[in-house]
Amino acid sequence: MEKGSISIYFVQSALEPILERGLDADELLRAAGISPALLQSPQGRVTAQNFSALWLGVARALDDELFAQDTRRMKVGSFAMMCQTLIHSPTLEQALERMARFFNIILDDFRCGLETDARHGYLSIREKPGPRSPRVFGHETLLMLQHGVACWLVGRRIPILSAAFAYPEPSRSAEYPFMYSQQLRFNQDATALCFDRSYLKLPVIQNERTVKEFLRVAPANIVLKYKNTAGLAAQIRRRLRAAARTEWPDFDSFAQSLHMTPSTLRRRLEDEGQSFQAIKDQLRRDMAIDYLCHTRKSVMDIAIELGFAEPSAFHRAFKKWTGTGPGEYRQRMNEA
Repeated sequence: MEKGSISIYFVQSALEPILERGLDADELLRAAGISPALLQSPQGRVTAQNFSALWLGVARALDDELFAQDTRRMKVGSFAMMCQTLIHSPTLEQALERMARFFNIILDDFRCGLETDARHGYLSIREKPGPRSPRVFGHETLLMLQHGVACWLVGRRIPILSAAFAYPEPSRSAEYPFMYSQQLRFNQDATALCFDRSYLKLPVIQNERTVKEFLRVAPANIVLKYKNTAGLAAQIRRRLRAAARTEWPDFDSFAQSLHMTPSTLRRRLEDEGQSFQAIKDQLRRDMAIDYLCHTRKSVMDIAIELGFAEPSAFHRAFKKWTGTGPGEYRQRMNEA
């Protein structure tokens, strides 16, 4: 799975029911390799692996795989049973219909569905009005689970054409284009992911053997694996990752390597809501966080490997990305 990072907002959301119940959030964070001090950094980020470990720890502590977002618990083991059931569906359409029925049996406050029109399919979520609605993290978690499972069932990423949300734009919406689509709408009647209807006819290719491996590494295998990998920005990210950071070309040279004019490349990236510099910064950020958390490389070595001329320039950039310097970030994570 490609390295990536997760906003601290999602960590805080996962921990809310733990704190509400007076359980030990710090213990869960440390077990997941996340420093509790990182919660005080509004721009903080954690690796996908660390977030996945926290996901499992919170689910076990609550015996609830939907993090107390519904008045009825989605008991630990529910997700595995659902996946083991879905692999017996002949097509993705039948699997998604079964998945919606499964969630609707398990949950009281969220109603999931598969809707279609002439050209599109929609994974939809509607929440019953109540004193706690909208439960944004519940919508986000259900979307992540459903889209991840759908992609896994057919063995390919299902591109999301647009996404609608039945709640106001949240503070973490900057993450949404990477999680869902560039086409986002808020304050809608239902939360829904829109995709090409042709995918519904694809056969389900998973079986009893592959479902065991899928569940063994879940949810790490769906947190980032099925994000948009087909877009131009993702292609550029992969090319840059494969090259030494000291060999990253300038914008004009990169455009030439793609057989495009600089203006064409700039326009196509703008269509995806990206820029060449932003892609490089995001990649450096995610690689830096991974190195600081999971290697013993010195800050200076990381700075050099990521193509910074001076450690001080790396320090300034990292503080801009995460709100803290690389040395302080590593120290906090080592306290976990």
